[in-house]
Amino acid sequence: MGLVIRKSASRDLGSILRFSFFLFLVLCVVGIHKVYAYKELIVLGKWSRKGLNELLRDASRIKDTGKRIDFLSKQFLGVPYKGHTLIGNLNVPEVFVINLKELDCFTYIDYVEAMRLSNSFDEFKERLKEIRYRYGYVDFKHRNHFFTDWIVFNSRYVDDVTREVGREKTRVVDKVLNSREDGSFFLPGISPVLRRIYYIPSYAVDDGVVGRLKTGDYVGVYSDKQGLDVSHTGIVIKYGNKTYLRHASSRRGIGRVLDEDLKSYILGKPGLVVIRPK
Repeated sequence: MGLVIRKSASRDLGSILRFSFFLFLVLCVVGIHKVYAYKELIVLGKWSRKGLNELLRDASRIKDTGKRIDFLSKQFLGVPYKGHTLIGNLNVPEVFVINLKELDCFTYIDYVEAMRLSNSFDEFKERLKEIRYRYGYVDFKHRNHFFTDWIVFNSRYVDDVTREVGREKTRVVDKVLNSREDGSFFLPGISPVLRRIYYIPSYAVDDGVVGRLKTGDYVGVYSDKQGLDVSHTGIVIKYGNKTYLRHASSRRGIGRVLDEDLKSYILGKPGLVVIRPK
C-alpha cells in the first residue's frame, strides 16, 4: 500500500511541477506581449495593398541594387513633404507608422530601404521595423533617430563608404549626438552617444568624388552643429553623366520629393556622409 501511495504522490508532484512550469511560461509570454504591444497607423496614399504587392514583386525582379532603389524611389516623386509624421516621444507611446502619403527626408529613405529588401507588403512592414528600430523593437528609445545609427545598427544591410568615396579628402570628427551646446537634448529621453563621423567637405565634392558615388547610395548632409550628425538625407541617382540628389525637400515653394543636381545642392553646405546598401 505504501509503495502505491508513493508512486501516486510522485506522479501528482510531477504533474503539479509540469503545470506550474507551463503556467510560468504562459505568464511570461503574456507579460512580454503586454509590454511590447504597440499600435499601428497605416496611410498608403495613392497605393493599395494589392498595388504595393505588385510594385514590390516588380522591384524584386531587378537584381542590381542601385537600379532597384532607383525604381522604388522614383515612385515617390512628387509626394508632398511633411515633417513629424512619426508618433512617439518620451511621454507618448510609440506608434508604428507607415505614411506613404506624406514624407520627410528620413522616413523617405526608411521606406525605400525597407521596400528594396521586400517582396510583399507584409514583408515590407517587417523590414521597416528592422530598419527604423534597433532589433526591430517598436519603441521610441529603440528608434534610429540619427542617420549614422544606420551604420551602427543596420550594418547587415548597409556600409559606411564615406572614406572610400572621399579618399584623402575625407574628414573625421567625434561628436556627442543629441547633446546641444547648452547641455540640453534635441530628443529628451534619448541618451547622448559619442560617435566618430566621417564626412566629405562640400568643397571637395568634385568630379572624382561624384564619380565614385553610385546610384542608390544614401547620403546625409553633414551638420556642423554640436549634437547632430546630418541635417538632411537623400538618395544618389545617376542618369548618363548627371548625378542627382533625390530627396524629400522641405524648402518653401518645393515641399515634395524631387531630383536636384547633387553638386549644386551640396554647394555651401558642410559636407556629405555616404552609406551604401549591400
